[in-house]
Amino acid sequence: MSDVPRILLIGSDGQVGWELRRTLAPVGQVISASMAGHAGPAIDLVDASSVRRVFNDTRPDAVVNAAAYTAVDKAESEQELARAINADAVHLLAELCAGAGIPVLHYSTDFVFSGDTDRPYREDDGPAPMSVYGETKRAGELALLDSAADALVLRTAWVYGVRGRNFLLTMLNLFRERAELRIVDDQVGTPTWSRMLAEVTAQVLHAVFTGAVDIKQVKGLYHVTSAGAVSWFGFARAIRDASRNSCELIPIPTSEYPAPARRPAYSVLDTGKFRSTFGLTLPDWRQSLALCLEDLPQQP
Repeated sequence: MSDVPRILLIGSDGQVGWELRRTLAPVGQVISASMAGHAGPAIDLVDASSVRRVFNDTRPDAVVNAAAYTAVDKAESEQELARAINADAVHLLAELCAGAGIPVLHYSTDFVFSGDTDRPYREDDGPAPMSVYGETKRAGELALLDSAADALVLRTAWVYGVRGRNFLLTMLNLFRERAELRIVDDQVGTPTWSRMLAEVTAQVLHAVFTGAVDIKQVKGLYHVTSAGAVSWFGFARAIRDASRNSCELIPIPTSEYPAPARRPAYSVLDTGKFRSTFGLTLPDWRQSLALCLEDLPQQP
């Protein structure tokens, strides 16, 4: 490894990837790869030759994969595309990183669980995805965890931020347009700010590069979300109150909001393993929301 490690960041134009471009900068030389190729090499995760070419051309010391097919409902009718991006491309990255002897960090989702529990899920709980999105993300997890790569798989949940398509921005737009909204109140999880996720990722990679942690000892699966739990209705109410909006919110059951893909009713993740392994504190979701909303007007 060179004095300044080279980090290949895949999916650099997504809501997490955009934050990673900044948080990883002090850790190493960030090579930003995305479909559009605006900030670096263009990469097509559906095309294996494209993935191999970018990997070989950039000669990274580590890979961070922040790219994913995340259109949960659309995945039900675009199964091949979802699998190509969420599973097949990840399998190839696992092979490439194992062959080069470099670490790879990848994000997964709470949607690998069925949600039929009343306690936070641990890493050793058995996945039972109920959607194509969840199934393909689980396949991506296994592609890394069953490989010879030094892989860190970070499961997260309910990601939002100042860019992209997410619940926070959707609610803020709807608050301006409508006097009343009906929001599902029987799905519970943990809203997780994309910047917080990017910041802890940078801290983990820094620990790996400096030898503060041995990647051979810590590689594997971790849950990483903010602390606490709330329903979508509760999250919407917190956004409304913090943004000083007067939109009336009405709680409804999932049965009144049919969607092509089934969602877990309860998908809170236990982050104890991550916190104890890396010695990092994960803030309460309310604290992160307040910081994100403060930052929102200054963002492009």
